[in-house]
Amino acid sequence: MKKINLKNIDMTLYTEVLSNGLEIYMLPYKNKKNYYVTFATRYGSDVLEFTDINRKSYRPPLGIAHFLEHKMFEEASGEDPFTFYAKSGTDCNAATSFDSTQYMFWGNKNFNKNLEYLLRFVTHPYFTDQNVKKEKGIIAEEIKMYRDYPDYKLELKLRENLYKNHPRRLDIAGTVSEINKITKDDLYTCYNSFYVPSNMFILMTGNFDPLIALEVIRNELDSNKKGKITKIKKITEPIKVNKEKDVIKGNIEIPKIAIGLKISTKDMGLDDLELSLYLNMLTTIMFGDSSLFKEKVREKKILNGLSVGWENLEDISTFYIQASSIKPDELIDEILNEFNNITVDESSFNRIKKVWISREIRNVDDIEEMADSLYYDILKYRKVIPNKIDIIKNMKFKVLKDIVKKINFKNYSIVKMNKE
Repeated sequence: MKKINLKNIDMTLYTEVLSNGLEIYMLPYKNKKNYYVTFATRYGSDVLEFTDINRKSYRPPLGIAHFLEHKMFEEASGEDPFTFYAKSGTDCNAATSFDSTQYMFWGNKNFNKNLEYLLRFVTHPYFTDQNVKKEKGIIAEEIKMYRDYPDYKLELKLRENLYKNHPRRLDIAGTVSEINKITKDDLYTCYNSFYVPSNMFILMTGNFDPLIALEVIRNELDSNKKGKITKIKKITEPIKVNKEKDVIKGNIEIPKIAIGLKISTKDMGLDDLELSLYLNMLTTIMFGDSSLFKEKVREKKILNGLSVGWENLEDISTFYIQASSIKPDELIDEILNEFNNITVDESSFNRIKKVWISREIRNVDDIEEMADSLYYDILKYRKVIPNKIDIIKNMKFKVLKDIVKKINFKNYSIVKMNKE
């Protein structure tokens, strides 16, 4: 096993790559009784078309990655993972995102048996015509339910308006008409293409013995075939937003707005992690809880709630801001005014750096927070970032100002949601 010292937090992470290509990441805690385990594949809804194991171009129905995640919880024995884990008071779940699918369990008992079971059920799919047909109705209802949520509906419409070609414009779960096309053969094709050890990783945090955990994994998976990484069709996305304005209706009392800013990152001259930090720094200064913007809209009483975030793709990053307001047009004007009159000051920059460093140190005590942070790094950068605090410390105000100069703040899309 390779040891990685996580600097500034006095912890050691253990890594191993099995002969089949499976990556293993283990962060043991001596002062915890619980643990958190994730088994993930780098396969999500972003994959629209790929070359299958027979080297043929293949385009499955939309939403199949999410559908596949659901069907992994059905076993030939009739016992499902929820029932198995409940016996020892352990929780389990799964999640499909744009770029990954993960299966996880967490608890404080029966670590070895629970790990064995996770490895077994994720590597032994059981799809039949009957259980696939049954699942279609369940997922159809799930899709309809989410489409009724105002915030979800608003975000989806904004994504459609921001992206012209990229699958980020589509619902992860697909559409009812598309999932009704899914067959068991589709599921096996996608499973055999992406659920291969060389495209997967295991992440563990909490109370466990790394040597014993590694032995369990080797016993279950080391003999698995390595498999081939599937060639995914690359999609070209233009930098210009797809549609600049839209108005929709939702089951709401207070109007909602969503604004997306789409920027080119091709010439920023930073690696992915540094770029992500600087972009988040910029929007924290602009729209964070202690920002001048927040102070202004509070005084005017035109803001009821606000959420912001970045989405980073290859050569493109997209900033999202969603809010509710009794005066949505006035709030939109205030946000656009921030875009048109960017002011960043060095004192805010240095203060936020200190807050981020404190947060990194504080998160060490929470095994799930650490798991989430490590998961993102492994997925995004294909490695653990052992010196993240040092990278934050070394951020320069001048670099932030240079980034601001390179951003086109006019390339945005606005969606307003009114009451039905």
